[in-house]
Order: sequence, then structure tokens, then C-alpha cells
Amino acid sequence: MDGKAAMDELQRMADEVAGLMASRLGGARRGRRPDLATMIRRRGQALPRRHRKAADLLARSVSHASAPRIARQIDMGLVRDSHRQLVEYLRPLGSRRRLVEGATNIAASVVFGLLILSAGVIWLLVQRGHL
Repeated sequence: MDGKAAMDELQRMADEVAGLMASRLGGARRGRRPDLATMIRRRGQALPRRHRKAADLLARSVSHASAPRIARQIDMGLVRDSHRQLVEYLRPLGSRRRLVEGATNIAASVVFGLLILSAGVIWLLVQRGHL
């Protein structure tokens, strides 16, 4: 792969990961699309260690790709693996699934509260001799 194509591919991967980090972890101002290095600086601590290392590798590769002699030394297989790992981690499960899980959690909390309330009422009725 020639230098320009590798640079374009690296930049595309970095932009995708930065966009996913901004949408999943926050840290981007409204209407702005920060680069990957900025997102790592702002929200990198929110990533697990192995994903943070993969993001650092991807960001370093993008910065090194601007120098043609150094760009030839970049291990694109390792960079692609890092990109794949980050995308799998950051890609959201889907808004419908999150909505259903949120509704299920709320319903479970309400049912648990009603169960505790009914147990308290039954205990009170037993203590007063009504049951």
C-alpha cells in the first residue's frame, strides 16, 4: 500500500474511533468533531487499559504517518486489530435495546418496591393481630 493510501486509511480509522468515543463517552463540544488525540486526552481514562493502549497506538500511527520514512515502519496489521478492538468496544448496542433494558430496569425496581411494601404491610397486620 502506498503512503497516501495508508495515511487516508489511518485517518479514516482514527476519525471513526474518535466519533464513537465522542458519542459513547462524551467529551466533544456541540457541533465539533475532535481528532483522536484530543478525545484520548479528554476521555481516554474512561476506556479500559487494553482499549486505551489500542487507542494510543492508533493515534501515534496517525501522527507518524505524516512522515513518509516512518510511515513505512507502521505495522498496519496491528493498527487494524487495534481499530477493530476499539470499534467493537465503542459501538453502541442500539438505541432500541437500551430503551427496552431501561424500561425493564424501571419496571423491576417498581415491582421490587411493591414487594417490600406488601411484606411490610403483612408484617404490620400480623403484629397487630389482624391476620
